[in-house]
Amino acid sequence: MDQHDLTCDILVAGGGPAGVPCALAAARLGANVILCQDRSVLGGNASSEIRMHIVGADCSGGRGAELETETREGGIIEEIRLDAAVQNPQRSASMLDLILYDKCRAEPNLQLMLNTAVVGAKTQGTRLTHAIAQREPTEDRFTIAAKVFVDCTGDGRLGAEAQAPFRMGREGRNEFNESFAPEAADEKTLGSSLLFMGRDMGRPVPFTPPPWVRKFTEEELKHRPHGKPGVDQSLEYGYWWLEWGGQLDTIKDNEVIRDELLAILLGVWDHLKNGGDHGADNWVLDWFGFVPGKRESRRFAGQHVLTQQDLQESHAFDDAIAYGGWPIDTHPPSGVDVPDEHPCSQHQLDYVYDIPLRACVSEGPRNLMFAGRNISATHVAFASTRVMATCAAIGQGVGTAAAYAVKQGIEPADLAADPETMSAIQQRLLRDDAYLIGVVNLDPKDRARDAKVSASSAQPRGGAANVISGPTRSTHGSRGVKPERGAQGLHRWMSEPAAGLPAWLQLEWDGPVPVSEVQIVFDTGMHRVLTLTHSDAYAARMKWGQPQPETVRDYAVEVKCEGRWQTVVDVTGNYQRRRVHKVKLPGPISALRLNVTATNGLDHARVFEVRVY
Repeated sequence: MDQHDLTCDILVAGGGPAGVPCALAAARLGANVILCQDRSVLGGNASSEIRMHIVGADCSGGRGAELETETREGGIIEEIRLDAAVQNPQRSASMLDLILYDKCRAEPNLQLMLNTAVVGAKTQGTRLTHAIAQREPTEDRFTIAAKVFVDCTGDGRLGAEAQAPFRMGREGRNEFNESFAPEAADEKTLGSSLLFMGRDMGRPVPFTPPPWVRKFTEEELKHRPHGKPGVDQSLEYGYWWLEWGGQLDTIKDNEVIRDELLAILLGVWDHLKNGGDHGADNWVLDWFGFVPGKRESRRFAGQHVLTQQDLQESHAFDDAIAYGGWPIDTHPPSGVDVPDEHPCSQHQLDYVYDIPLRACVSEGPRNLMFAGRNISATHVAFASTRVMATCAAIGQGVGTAAAYAVKQGIEPADLAADPETMSAIQQRLLRDDAYLIGVVNLDPKDRARDAKVSASSAQPRGGAANVISGPTRSTHGSRGVKPERGAQGLHRWMSEPAAGLPAWLQLEWDGPVPVSEVQIVFDTGMHRVLTLTHSDAYAARMKWGQPQPETVRDYAVEVKCEGRWQTVVDVTGNYQRRRVHKVKLPGPISALRLNVTATNGLDHARVFEVRVY
């Protein structure tokens, strides 16, 4: 193999749902980033190799109510979802691969290295100095020096190579006083799954299984819905409960697990086709995975270990960098081998909860961070934090913190202890449209906060001043934010439908204000589920193949400079939530006006926030 030496500010290992937002966040903030991904595509369990839904705190729409409970993740994962909804109306798995790949290629500070696995590490004292990566197809080996290392590999390969402490398996009930934990500790984990996609050929097509497939009866699948209309039980896509292997080592035994999962998947399909009337006579397998979708393996030991109580109580952390809300969702480790057990046990959480930075910083090497399913959490807490949209929110939070550490010359291990540092990281996350419970815009550089705001019209509770009120979503409704931790209100300007469009929103200042950037956050219906799915019934719950109807489509920004109004931004066809516009002006301004001329379907304008820098 040829040897290469590389240097960067931040090395991100793993290009899954945590690694991609992590790398993008850090690169967009000016850090020089290398992203190593051991597969030929990005996306991890959401990629075309595995094809699992990206779900998160909104519980697939179960934790959502318009203008009351908007818990879909914001920031980079929302940007990706909105792109996918518009650019991928055909719901192609490969199109999501392309969207992630394109976003990485578009960042000048990000070097993407596909088919490149991190296989080793070098340390000096209490610091990680180099990652060793290998790209087999090109017979190249890389020694990568970095200031900060982030393990987003899922399995925790980089951290394990660096001798960072980790856990694997289930803690006993008494270790953290967790009522959902097993009575005694063991080495079992959640199992892995293979998924399939079916196609209706319009005529009967037989299926003859290979001789090594498993055999299933209707009695053995009594707790596992199949062959019926609806989400997670129809024939065109399934089934997450095709699960097995948690009783083994999900890293070392992955090949055995893959082989058995193929036997299980094809055995279930054989049952659908040949084991009674499931309406499957005309159906064929169109695709099925050969890469197990892994739920659990290593979980690193961090500066804080998230527990069941942290989630159930929505404990407030001063160093919060993300949030979650998926149920505590445990599965029997042996999966389909225990037919008398339900395939999952979901303990619903009353409120969304904080994920602290300390759960993402190693208690080993001082410059090692992690994001994704391998963060510092008990098995019980992990059962909620593991889902991919939550991993993406964590990834953006960790990438933002890593970029701050590099810029300020601070070790990641020291970030959480300094309130001023944490405030700066959190304010940057809010500026990039991440959501943090109870944290509002206090950015002293945002001149919009000093402005007098007016509008052409406004609905009750949807006044113009809401765009500088701090929050950028409503979370006061059922199962949103714990009441003492959130603020009531719509937190957006809503023009009066009877007044029609155009509608305008205006910011005025008492004195001249220099401006180089205008940021606007629009409404994208974050009470509603939105994720790429290959399930027709699930897709029917969404506004897919189109922009979200609440979102402003056409708008212009005018500024009053040197006593006259001039248009500096003119946009048509918008579908994104967060838009940032760089502007060049001959001098300071005294007023700014946002003119909305069309939405993507709603009869009035909605704007959460305007920032001016």
